[in-house]
Amino acid sequence: MSIPAQEIPAAADDVNTEVFAFVKALAAELSGGKVDLPSFPNIALRVRQILSDEEVSQEKVGRVVGSEPMLAARLLQIANSAAINYSGRPITELRTAIARLGFNMVRSAAIAFAMSQLKKSDALKGLEQPLDDLWQTSAAVAAMSYVVAKRFSRVNPDTAMLAGLLHGIGRLYILTRVTRYPRLLADQGVYASIVREWHTPIAQALLENWEMAEEIVSAVSGHEDLERRHVGPPDLTDVLTVSQLLSAFKNHPDTLELNMHDVAACRRLQIDAAGYQKLIEESQHEIDALRDALGV
Repeated sequence: MSIPAQEIPAAADDVNTEVFAFVKALAAELSGGKVDLPSFPNIALRVRQILSDEEVSQEKVGRVVGSEPMLAARLLQIANSAAINYSGRPITELRTAIARLGFNMVRSAAIAFAMSQLKKSDALKGLEQPLDDLWQTSAAVAAMSYVVAKRFSRVNPDTAMLAGLLHGIGRLYILTRVTRYPRLLADQGVYASIVREWHTPIAQALLENWEMAEEIVSAVSGHEDLERRHVGPPDLTDVLTVSQLLSAFKNHPDTLELNMHDVAACRRLQIDAAGYQKLIEESQHEIDALRDALGV
């Protein structure tokens, strides 16, 4: 992915050398296609690789997932969550869980496991709190995306959940890179502006490198465009836009309606503050179960 030189923010006189060096490094990594997450648990990469084969068997996926007991346990937990297992009959075999959930949910479980494990990486020591904050946000948006997709659209809820988990992947990449620039985090204003400028192209390049489905790449790349034009029924990007908004203002219901006003995706999904309140009343148990299953 090539980044034109004019898109690299100019170094103002008051921006220190370390900040500019960090931005230059991001630009170089994007332009050179060297975009991957450091310290990402190997099992997540193996699951991603094996699922890139559309003809892969459930048995083979089960062998890979089963090689990491904690991931296998997470998958079984998701399969037994109230949001997924309507029958209430416990699923105890990994093979049955994979058959029940499908490969998109297996991807979600692997990514959820990997993101939650990043806090334990020695290479990211000192960043435990921002990593946890980002993970909490990702899991909340993932759970909200699942129920919004199911209740307000024809979008596959499993795909929506995966998009929700990945919506902050560009921010995660930047955070893992900032360890080499320790003074950068001291100026939260500058750091926040770098994240705003760079997280979207980074997320796009990273997900393309991971060979994620185009609709997921588009949703993660475009969900912050609140005026996005789209012809036809609500799509995955609409679901992610609304889910991120609802998650962000969940604890501030007094300002939710104001922030939903004029958001094109809310109109397409035909959801307003009253619809959101009904969603929460009817789905809170489902949302909590999914977040718990994801390991929050």
